[in-house]
Amino acid sequence: MYQPAHFVQPSVAVMHELMRQRPLATLVTLDSDGLNANHIPLHLADEPLPFGCLRGHVARANPLWADVSPEQEVLAIFHGPDAYISPSWYATKPETGKVVPTWNYAVVHAYGHLRAVDDAGWLRAQLEALTDHNEVHFAKPWAVADAPADFTERLMGAIVGIELQITRLVGKWKVSQNQPPCNQASVVAGLQANGQAEMAAWVEAGVNCPPPTS
Repeated sequence: MYQPAHFVQPSVAVMHELMRQRPLATLVTLDSDGLNANHIPLHLADEPLPFGCLRGHVARANPLWADVSPEQEVLAIFHGPDAYISPSWYATKPETGKVVPTWNYAVVHAYGHLRAVDDAGWLRAQLEALTDHNEVHFAKPWAVADAPADFTERLMGAIVGIELQITRLVGKWKVSQNQPPCNQASVVAGLQANGQAEMAAWVEAGVNCPPPTS
């Protein structure tokens, strides 16, 4: 990933927060047919340090879990918010006219080696952790144990666990840090007026601040 210095996200904690807020990852692998991409919710565990571990599951019919070599590096991409930035928003536009459109976004790339885990106990723990994480904000959270045991056991037989120990973590926060403060403020106003309050908050927070939470 092209990474100008002013867009680098240096904080593992901030990158972890994005990964937890937006767990649906694009998992890029190299298998017997070449490059492949699967879109899989991955649950982040802090250990082992310094980058943590990602756990998820795929359909047993998905060749991903059997085709990827444990020695082959894989890439999980986590996408934050994104927004088109109109040059008409820049405060400096009337002064020079030297402005062009761009796109703001935040993204985390997690690298590591993937292993399949075909173990019922491990798989149930992973399903419970992923479900609990995503249900926590609901008034009446659903739990895996709420479904009939024979029903969940039958469904679990159709999936296989996957685990990725993170060896490299790269974050890019392209949120108008390369603009002067007057343009940053006018971009925030433009985004808010355009109904894109989330990206406006990220521009205000900047690269060295945790992403806003709901």
